[in-house]
Amino acid sequence: MPELPEVETSRRGIAPHILGKCFSSVIVRQPRLRWPVPSDLPSTLAGLRLGAVERRGKYLLLTTEAGTLLLHLGMSGNLRITTPDQPMLKHDHVDFVFDDGTVLRFNDQRRFGAVLWTDQAVETHPLLASLGPEPLSAAFGGDYLYACSRNRKTAVKSLIMDSHIVVGVGNIYASESLFLARLHPNRAAGDIGLASYQDLSAAIKTVLQRSIDQGGTTLRDFLNAQGKPGYFQQSLSVYGREGQACLCCAEPIQQLKIGQRASYFCGGCQR
Repeated sequence: MPELPEVETSRRGIAPHILGKCFSSVIVRQPRLRWPVPSDLPSTLAGLRLGAVERRGKYLLLTTEAGTLLLHLGMSGNLRITTPDQPMLKHDHVDFVFDDGTVLRFNDQRRFGAVLWTDQAVETHPLLASLGPEPLSAAFGGDYLYACSRNRKTAVKSLIMDSHIVVGVGNIYASESLFLARLHPNRAAGDIGLASYQDLSAAIKTVLQRSIDQGGTTLRDFLNAQGKPGYFQQSLSVYGREGQACLCCAEPIQQLKIGQRASYFCGGCQR
């Protein structure tokens, strides 16, 4: 599933090609995504100039003077910069065509993604209004995590994967961050002290930034805007390495299920 680094990689990849350009047309080949693509989207976007390409959590926000286009990549989606004459792939569902002929093409094999529109303040949209802070922002830190964790018996891994607490810390990045902070993923969130949460928040920022810098994680079929995979998977310390030696202490990496998700950790390093 594309997570925050993959979405941020996509944002950075598409922005230079479309920012400041006007939508000339929208071609909807498959309107049945996670939510229906608005039937009037082609007429709504026609002639509007794209003023900003931003991200909130795992949502891409394409802002115009009349409103905001919300894009979500779902489980398997990707965005490609292309031209109208390029052959379509099987699951190319929506084309956003700009006035210079540039095409932003939305592909989603599983159709769990979204293409939505709002003419209201985007931060009040139901999909965004209750999201927690961005993990790379100043609003997110150890003091904040510590305050959120008080009296919680849930596993710390579940805490940091809760989008109401903090956005964008998906399964891979939660496992990697907890390893870097030397915290066992199944420890009760309320039993962890402030100093450990300071370490964990710093680890989350480090892991996410490293992944962004390396272009996202090559899992399943994530592709960037040029149709190329990310490379962060080459740097994973614990995720997907069950039975292999820990890179720090040589103990075998273990796996357990937390919240129905596979969690990887080192029993020697993480307490």
